[in-house]
Amino acid sequence: MAELMRNAALLLFTKECTEKYFDELNFLHVGCFKATLSKVLGMGIIGGSLLVKIPQIVKILRNKSGEGINIFSVLLDLFAITTMVSYSFINGFPFSAWGDGVFLGLQTLAIAVLVMHYNGETAKAIASLFAYVAVVFAANSGATPIYILLACQAINIPIVLISKLMQAWTNYSNGNTGQLSAATIFMLFFGSLARIFTSIQETNDATMITMYVCSTLANGIIVVQLFYYWNVDVKSKVKSKKKL
Repeated sequence: MAELMRNAALLLFTKECTEKYFDELNFLHVGCFKATLSKVLGMGIIGGSLLVKIPQIVKILRNKSGEGINIFSVLLDLFAITTMVSYSFINGFPFSAWGDGVFLGLQTLAIAVLVMHYNGETAKAIASLFAYVAVVFAANSGATPIYILLACQAINIPIVLISKLMQAWTNYSNGNTGQLSAATIFMLFFGSLARIFTSIQETNDATMITMYVCSTLANGIIVVQLFYYWNVDVKSKVKSKKKL
């Protein structure tokens, strides 16, 4: 039983911290506090990622529309998430540091397929789905050289900025946030903010840390837009444009 509890503890504590807590009974170790906090945050983010983009998907399905959602921005976001997951998996980083990317990737893929479908591009959506599966298999099977994954991870930084700023520009151009879900945007913002800390603690990988800093800043812009356009009546704006 003691051994089982020790193995279970490794899900939240490092081996060193397990010894500090259970063998030495040292519960005030600063390094272990940070490491444990990072693990807890990481697992919490993974749990939250199961639902983070579901409100967005539901909103698209309910309205049968992808209005206001920049498909190119979604695809860039999908590329960034997939690259991050593959890079982390191949490098053997702890699952708590990147596991949310698996669920975010699946949900982002669903959003891309739905937006293309409701834009009248169903065949393109199906082709994109099969192409994505092939790319994921190639990236995680060991067939893709590590230096290619490293290069892709490096260009994730500008890609994350571009994808989010493109969506921000679409919001600005439309004068509203369209079918964007406020719940999804807020969860993405706080998730990327927490990931800065967990990446520092668990990977110490400069490209991942920088990517999450950029993602947090870009998500912050869209959060500000959500507040700014909160009470905008989309229909009245469309009517006023027609009158002009």
